[in-house]
Amino acid sequence: MILFEDRRDAFQKLIATMPVQELKKEPWIVLAISEGGVFFAEAISNVIGAKNDYLFTEPITAPNNKECLIAVVSETEEIVINHNLVDSFDISIDYVYGEAKRRYEEKILSYLYKYRKGDLITDLTGKNVMLVDEGADTGLTLMAALKTVMNLHAHKVGVALPVLPESLAEELSNIVDEEFFVHRVPNFVDTKLYYRHLPRYNPLERQDEYPNCNLEEKH
Repeated sequence: MILFEDRRDAFQKLIATMPVQELKKEPWIVLAISEGGVFFAEAISNVIGAKNDYLFTEPITAPNNKECLIAVVSETEEIVINHNLVDSFDISIDYVYGEAKRRYEEKILSYLYKYRKGDLITDLTGKNVMLVDEGADTGLTLMAALKTVMNLHAHKVGVALPVLPESLAEELSNIVDEEFFVHRVPNFVDTKLYYRHLPRYNPLERQDEYPNCNLEEKH
C-alpha cells in the first residue's frame, strides 16, 4: 500500500497537518532520530523557524537474528528494551546492556566526535522539542528518543511522523504534548513499504534543498 511518492511528498502532507502559525509563536528544537528523519527535521524547522539537530541512537539486535530489534540505546545512554522479545527468545538482560555499552562506545561516540566534536546534544532544559522521522516501525527508536528528551528536562515534547502503526499512535497520545501524523496504519508492516521511493538519505551528501538548515555545521 503506497501512501507517499517520496520524502518530499510525505513532508508536504505532514506539514499540512501541523498548525504552522501556532508553532511559529513558540521556540522549538526539531530533532531527527534517523538519517531519513534529517530531511524532515530540516524541512519542518525551515517552515516554522526552529533550530534542528540529530539525536543519535543505535539498535541492539537479537544474538542469533540481526534483523530482530530488541532494544535501542541513545547518545545519553538511555535504553529502551522490548521485554516481550527478550523474554520470548530467552535473551539475557546482561547481553542487552553489554551490547548497549558496546554500541555506545563503538558507534555513538564516533558519531559524536565526527559531527559534534564529542559534544552531547544541545541543552534541552525547559525547551520545546519536536521528534521527527520518516516513519516508525516497532517504536523502540522513538521511545528511546522520548525517554532521552524527557530525562533532559524538555518542557514540551511533540512527535511528527508521516506514517506509524495505529497502536503506537494510541500509545503516544498518552505520552506527548503534541502529535502530528498523516497515516495511522492498523496492520503496519514496514515504513519503506509505504513509500514508492525511499533511498538511503545521507545528510552530508544531500543537495542543499533547505540551505538555511546546515546539518554539517551543527554537527
